[in-house]
Amino acid sequence: MYSDSDAAALYDLLDPWDPDRWPGDAFYAGLLTDAESVLDVGCGTGAMLHWARAHGHHGRLAGLDPDCAALARARRRADVEWVNGVAASMGWDTEFELAIMTGHAFQFLIADDDIRSSLAAIRAALRAGGRFAFETRHPQARAWEAWNPSNASDVVDAAGRTLRVWHQVEAVREDVVTFTGTTAEPGGAVVRVDRASLRFLDAAGLDAFLAEAGFTVEARYGDWGRGPVTSTSEEIITIARRA
Repeated sequence: MYSDSDAAALYDLLDPWDPDRWPGDAFYAGLLTDAESVLDVGCGTGAMLHWARAHGHHGRLAGLDPDCAALARARRRADVEWVNGVAASMGWDTEFELAIMTGHAFQFLIADDDIRSSLAAIRAALRAGGRFAFETRHPQARAWEAWNPSNASDVVDAAGRTLRVWHQVEAVREDVVTFTGTTAEPGGAVVRVDRASLRFLDAAGLDAFLAEAGFTVEARYGDWGRGPVTSTSEEIITIARRA
């Protein structure tokens, strides 16, 4: 079987944090470099905050994630605060200039109450005028239609094992997509299956939750080059300010 720690290490191989290669990483790198204190909500293995510290960020950096195996990798750097938990459980009070959710992590908030409680906790963690930056996949792009075994990725993990990884949709109900992620050996023997659901909110739906939580939308983009949201946009990238 492929353990949680194996899966966390594999994630870093499949989705490395690299602003020189990935426009989305470059977008967030610019924001966090300019912020004195940064909270990474859903920090995963901590790659973004590792990069920030390694590239000269001397302010306060904190990462939060419910995945203990991912946090174990994040804690390889001790000069960042690492906290196990979900957004709604946060207890910070007006302590950060910037909060970030990358990797479409916002979409893991499914129920309305989960979104409301998470946004309330993020707002509470921000100083007056602080900003919250995050992205979601635009539902009009129907990204889930490409989540099938024909789009599998082949990778050699840190232990030298050759693996094939793919996703497959189980259900689409209103704006929630449930899917599996499968890790297998080259011969087809499955070593791990993970199941998750994502919510695909449109811009109007996002804005309603943000306004209710006490945020104003400062900027909205449809791509990582800061272009506007259009009828062909694949992303909804939002920078919201604590009102």
